[in-house]
Amino acid sequence: MFKGLGQFGDMAKMMKQAQEMQGRVTEVQERLEEMEVTGESGAGLVKATCTAKGKLTGLDIDPSIFNPDEKEVVEDLILAAIKDAQSRAKEKSKEEMEKVTSELGLPPGMNLPF
Repeated sequence: MFKGLGQFGDMAKMMKQAQEMQGRVTEVQERLEEMEVTGESGAGLVKATCTAKGKLTGLDIDPSIFNPDEKEVVEDLILAAIKDAQSRAKEKSKEEMEKVTSELGLPPGMNLPF
């Protein structure tokens, strides 16, 4: 199709590859909005759920930890569960993006510009 166009053919091929890559990244970004990960603390007494993009969507607290004298402990457990969920979300996002770069033949760890 681009035979005889020389460098313009190569450029058209690169543009097509870039568009394909952008489309794949967009698909992954949309899937990450729907994927959920759960972090926990206190041996599962507090669980935080968020999307793989890091948006907090749920919090589950075992009622046994509600003791007015231990308010700070409960707050710490909640924060720890949220941080754990966000850390897992970041890792899931990284894994999904690495799949895309691998499928496209890009070097591991390459940051995509989209």
